[in-house]
Amino acid sequence: MVKVLYLQQLLKTSLSNKLMTNLLLLGFLPSGSEWIIIALVILLLFGGKKIPELMRGLGKGVKSFKDGVNEAKDEINKAKEDLDKPADTGK
Repeated sequence: MVKVLYLQQLLKTSLSNKLMTNLLLLGFLPSGSEWIIIALVILLLFGGKKIPELMRGLGKGVKSFKDGVNEAKDEINKAKEDLDKPADTGK
């Protein structure tokens, strides 16, 4: 009986710790007006001419990442199809 009570208390503590962690993380995420301030700070730091270059480079990076993910998916699907194909038996 003592073990059961200990496990119940441990489970409650674990769940409350996870809940508190999630609430704390949500409290630190920027809200709508904070995003505007962040955007203005970036504009001031990099200037209007550098931002399009930064975004272009970011876009190329994202496109490259997506291409790599799609290529990996294609290779996995090809390998899966090769395994699923029945083996031709030589006659």
